[in-house]
Amino acid sequence: MTQVEVLSDGRDHVGGYKVDVTRGTRVGRVSSEWFSRPADERYLSLSDLYAAVRGRTERSRTRTVESAAIRVEASRDDVERLTLTLPGSEEPIAPTHWSFGQLAGLVGAPAAYLRQLPAPLAGINLQYGLTSRSAEQVKTLEIEDGRVELRAVTGPEYGRIFDDELVAAVQQIAGNGTGDTRWKVPGVLDWSTGVYHPHVDISQDTTTLYASDRDVFLFLVDDLNPIEAGRLRDGSPDLYFRGFYCWNSEVGAKTLGMASFYLRAVCQNRNLWGVEDFEEVTIRHSKYAASRFAQEAAPALASFANSSSKPFVNGIRAAREMIVARTDDDRSEFLRKRGFSKAETAKIIERVLSEEGRKPESVFDFVQGITAVARGKTHQDARLDLEVRAKKLLDRAA
Repeated sequence: MTQVEVLSDGRDHVGGYKVDVTRGTRVGRVSSEWFSRPADERYLSLSDLYAAVRGRTERSRTRTVESAAIRVEASRDDVERLTLTLPGSEEPIAPTHWSFGQLAGLVGAPAAYLRQLPAPLAGINLQYGLTSRSAEQVKTLEIEDGRVELRAVTGPEYGRIFDDELVAAVQQIAGNGTGDTRWKVPGVLDWSTGVYHPHVDISQDTTTLYASDRDVFLFLVDDLNPIEAGRLRDGSPDLYFRGFYCWNSEVGAKTLGMASFYLRAVCQNRNLWGVEDFEEVTIRHSKYAASRFAQEAAPALASFANSSSKPFVNGIRAAREMIVARTDDDRSEFLRKRGFSKAETAKIIERVLSEEGRKPESVFDFVQGITAVARGKTHQDARLDLEVRAKKLLDRAA
């Protein structure tokens, strides 16, 4: 990217704006998804994503069967092929890699070991496990895709939320996810200038809309409408924008969940920088999961998408204005009373001094120092602990 001239309001003449990503926290969840997804799991719009996941829902069916009534078949002529016959159906069903693992778990057998065996031998072990155990009901998810495949085997109380239901809920607020509403695939931070450019061509390299045969993951932002919440050291505005990501697995690979937050930038590798006010909710696929999604999760997503940023801005302003320390003794006492060790206290104060050019005085200063120290932690639990403590300080100030 070329160098751009940043104007007094933080923007530049081509639509980007200056950001300070040394503040707040870094969240790597989206980047992990971005790195791990192959080309056939990347979608360029919500409509394309919805069509894919809706299509497999329409080709799928679920039913509840007795585990002991499942018959495992394997041909000696094809040592790789193993099929199942379920009660009430004569047509053989091929387990996917995922559902085979679920079946192995059901009978208490190591899936990795069974996969190394020839199909007839693996079939004998699996059949023995199914028939020797007390009969129990299981819920299957089957799909017709040229042949009938078994996508999942779960308990009978599994509350399945299909992936297309989540995508449809996101479409209600984000349209196509390409800029036809305020919610879109994010832009990119230019590290050489510190300018975040919200406009980016959506391609397989930049998209944040993903789906596999096991799950779906979406990340969208409102980066064309940055929010000013205070000023930076040089007097320029401290700009944020809103973002959220959500995920689901209709085959039992993970929970349904969503996270909402304010952030300052997204880089090329899809790391989230300068994150504040991070909130996450998860829903296990239990018996009442579908009703919880309809009554809690989907409305919460719409509420965040349409809510005012004033509470967030006012909270930041309150934290900036709340002076809690004017001397070194005040600073040490403030942190030590809140459970920070002597070493942590020194690091927090030093980080604020190095990044802001002065020692911390306000609650906001201390919060930024704590999150800066957290970013340097390699152990996830230690980093998360500091981030949670910083958020509690900010919430109390607000």
